[in-house]
Amino acid sequence: MKIIDAPSPNQNDRKFPLDMLVLHYTGMEDGPSALARMRDEAAEVSAHYMVDESGDVYQLVPDEKRAWHAGRSSWQGDEDLNSRSIGIEIVNGGHNVPLADGSLPPYSLVQIDAVIELSKAIIKRHNIPQSRIVGHSDIAPSRKEDPGEHFPWEAFASRGIGLWPSQPTAAEIHEYAHSNPELVLDAEGEAVAALQSKLLQIGYPVNSDGAYTQETADVVTAFQRRWNQAFVTGVADPLTQMLVERVAELTAAHPVRGKDGPPV
Repeated sequence: MKIIDAPSPNQNDRKFPLDMLVLHYTGMEDGPSALARMRDEAAEVSAHYMVDESGDVYQLVPDEKRAWHAGRSSWQGDEDLNSRSIGIEIVNGGHNVPLADGSLPPYSLVQIDAVIELSKAIIKRHNIPQSRIVGHSDIAPSRKEDPGEHFPWEAFASRGIGLWPSQPTAAEIHEYAHSNPELVLDAEGEAVAALQSKLLQIGYPVNSDGAYTQETADVVTAFQRRWNQAFVTGVADPLTQMLVERVAELTAAHPVRGKDGPPV
C-alpha cells in the first residue's frame, strides 16, 4: 500500500496509550478541499490518514502523534480520544453533501478496499482491540453522524475490523417482541434502564437512569447507524434491543487491556 506524505501542522503529543481506531467521512465536496482544510493551521482539525475516492492514502500526522479529529467524545468511560486513537478520514460527502435525490453518496469499492487494508495494518501495528474500533458517531452521538448508515460495517467486520453480531431470525424477533415492546422518547422504567446499561457496556456515553431522554435517543440512533442501518430512527424497536444485547455480549468477549498509563 502506497502512502502519500501530506504533513499537517495540526498535531501535538499524546497523553495516553494508543488503543483505538476512529473512522470518519470528510463531509465535504471533494478530497482536495478536505485535505487542504486538515492542513490549514487555522482550521485546527486533522486526522492521521485520509483515503480519497480513488483509493489514494494520505498521511497527515504520524501515528505516534495526537491528531485532532475526535473532538468532544467518549468511549468505554474514556475521554480525550484524540490521545488514544488513530483517525482515518474517508472522502465522502455524507449527510452534508447528499446526492440530488437526497440519498447518501456511496463509498467507492476501491476506496473501501484501501480503508480495509490501512485499518488492518493499523490494528496489527498497535494491537487495537475489536471493541475499540468505532465510528465518529459512536463516540459523539449527539454531535456526529459519520461515517454514516451507508458505511459497510458488516463487510469490515468480515475482514477482522470491528464487531458484528449474529442476526436474529424473524421468528426470534417476533417472540422477543411479545415481552419487549419498542422504547420511545420519554419512556421510563426498568426496560429503558436495561437498554442503557447494555449500551454503556458496549461503550456508548449514556446515563443509565431509566429515562428515555433525547440523549438516549441519540445514542440509539448512533447504534442503529452502525448495526441496524435499515432503521435509523432513535426508537429502540425489538430488533434494535436484541442487537444491543448481542453487541454487548461480543464486547464482553473482547476484553480491553488496561487503558490508562503513561503516554506512548
